Amino acid sequence: MSASIVVSAPGKALLAGGYLVLDPAYSGLVISVSSRFYTVIRDGGPSVGPNEICVRSPQFIDATWKYTVTLKNDEVLVRESLDSSSNRNRFVHCALQLTLKLASEGNPRAFAELLSHGLDIAAIADNDFYTQKRDPGEPRLSIASLSEMPPFCPLNVTLSDVQKTGMGSSAALITSIVSALLLKFGVISKEGFARRDSGDRVLAHNIAQLVHCLAQGKVGSGFDVSAAVFGSHVYTRFDPRVLAPLMDVTEDISNFARIPLRPVLDPGAAVDHNKPTWNSKVVPFQLPPLVRLVLADVAGGSSTPSLVKKVNEWRSKNTEDARRLWTSIDLSNKNMVDSLRELSSLYTADTGAYEAAVQSLTFLPPSQWVEAETSEAQRTVTQAFYRVYQAGQTTRFLMRKMGENAGVHIEPPTQTALLDESVAQAGVIAGGVPGAGGDDAIWVLVLESGDALETPLHRVEQVWRKFKQRTVSPLLATQSMEIGARVEELAGIRGLERVITTDDYARKSPTNLF
Repeated sequence: MSASIVVSAPGKALLAGGYLVLDPAYSGLVISVSSRFYTVIRDGGPSVGPNEICVRSPQFIDATWKYTVTLKNDEVLVRESLDSSSNRNRFVHCALQLTLKLASEGNPRAFAELLSHGLDIAAIADNDFYTQKRDPGEPRLSIASLSEMPPFCPLNVTLSDVQKTGMGSSAALITSIVSALLLKFGVISKEGFARRDSGDRVLAHNIAQLVHCLAQGKVGSGFDVSAAVFGSHVYTRFDPRVLAPLMDVTEDISNFARIPLRPVLDPGAAVDHNKPTWNSKVVPFQLPPLVRLVLADVAGGSSTPSLVKKVNEWRSKNTEDARRLWTSIDLSNKNMVDSLRELSSLYTADTGAYEAAVQSLTFLPPSQWVEAETSEAQRTVTQAFYRVYQAGQTTRFLMRKMGENAGVHIEPPTQTALLDESVAQAGVIAGGVPGAGGDDAIWVLVLESGDALETPLHRVEQVWRKFKQRTVSPLLATQSMEIGARVEELAGIRGLERVITTDDYARKSPTNLF
């Protein structure tokens, strides 16, 4: 039996570019986070026969899907078995059908040999991807209490009943499954996949985008998959027409059994200048030193598709007004990105002045930053931080205006109240509703200083704990410093092996796991 292949992919938060990122004329700032989705692939055991695939999500009740693969000439057909223990999973089915078809196009004989052993695939998520329940009367969750929870908590619900936190679980799932399968069948190498700009990583990105679009039934902006593959960056979407030949096939996944995929997906394939190409732009980005991203799960819930639909309808009927508003939002977003990049440069140029400025600003709300008495070098840092604050507030105002024009709540009144109080705290730089907005999540950027007795993070947590209008729970996730999806060692991830080897894991009590 060959060794396990483990690939993880990060979740995301779109800090700037909601709605605009759907248009290739504009860009968005997407931060990949430290919470990750894991896929573990092993050869099939006694219960998995030749050309059979068992996919499990052990954190959920009845989350096992079984498939049989039929090989005939150039066709690769993945069928869901009748004895699957739960509802169909279109995301998993699409991932298997398309990735296996692509894998077969390289070396059909080697592909068939590997598949003859069967595959056991487990998909596991860090706790942050799902709302963690508390018993009535228990205190609200805090970063401290979340840190004490075991990894990969069993959820004791079916997949259809889980509440998500909006960190891009489907994109991270698809990216980790697709990448692991490509590695398993030798379509890409570990060495190539480890490089951000390699053809192997780009191929994994392209097929993950296709799978995600097919599973959702539409070609989205793709920023969530891009973040899962490449990590944090400023993103400009690809031309959606590049996938048109495949999206137009049909909703029946089985039709992809005979369609060649490499000509459309392989970045090394010959370019037809008469056809659209994969022209997305990925400009790497990192938050400046001593700045922490904090995310919160807010009890509420909004339907992103309905919000996007109404905004797009308003935009199509009010093209000139929308153009002016989009341009203003884009300028504000660029100001924030530019100021954050400037802060990183200022840290490199004069680390002492930068750290001194952060120490001073930690004890002041943003409204008092420009009045702080500092040295000239520190004042330059302070002004850059204040520009981030101003850009964040301007974008929030303009996004609310967009929502009002379209008749939707992009930043609902309860979120406005929560964000206003959060951003007013000492040492808080900016905040907003991620992505398309709604009332289910917020983000804030806070300063970090080891000398502060009461940190900005603590102040924000206090605001969230006392907030009366909604239950607000922080997440453990911070910015990931990795390049995105990566190969892991099974033994190197605490608790992962226990999850995939424990029977009826979903119903276990978290307190009895370790």
